[in-house]
Amino acid sequence: MLTMSEQQSLWRCDRVISSDAAACRQVLNDVVEQLEARHWVQRDVFSIHLAIEEALSNAIQHGNHFDTAKHIRVSCCLYPHRVRIEIADEGGGFNPEALPDPTCDEQVHQPTGRGVMLMKAFMSRVEYNAAGNCVVLEKERAQAE
Repeated sequence: MLTMSEQQSLWRCDRVISSDAAACRQVLNDVVEQLEARHWVQRDVFSIHLAIEEALSNAIQHGNHFDTAKHIRVSCCLYPHRVRIEIADEGGGFNPEALPDPTCDEQVHQPTGRGVMLMKAFMSRVEYNAAGNCVVLEKERAQAE
C-alpha cells in the first residue's frame, strides 16, 4: 500500500482563516462538496463534517479564545481512499490525555471532552502535536454500500 506522501491527492486545500464561524463554515462546505463530488458514502461525509466542526470549534473557543485577530491554519488533503485534515490554532495548546472521560458518571453533566471523544469515535485517526494546538484528523473511505 502506498503511503499518503506517495499517493497523489485528488484535492488539496491550505487556508489560514480568522477565528470566526463564517470562515469555518466555508471550509466545512468546501470539504463536504469535494467528498460528495467523489461519491463518499453519507455516513463518512457526516463523520468528517462533525469532526472538522468540533476541531474548528475547539480552535476558536479553547485555542484562540474567540480572538478574531488570531488565525486557524487548515490543511486538507483528499486521496482516493482517505481524507486528512490538519487544524492548528495560535493558542498555547493542551494535553488531550488529561481530559476527563465524559462518559464517567461524575463527568456526565460537564461539557469538557465531548468534542474530542466524538472526533475519536468518528475518525480513523486523531492525533495532536506535542504542544496540543494542532490536530490531525484522518478518515479511511468506506466501501460503497
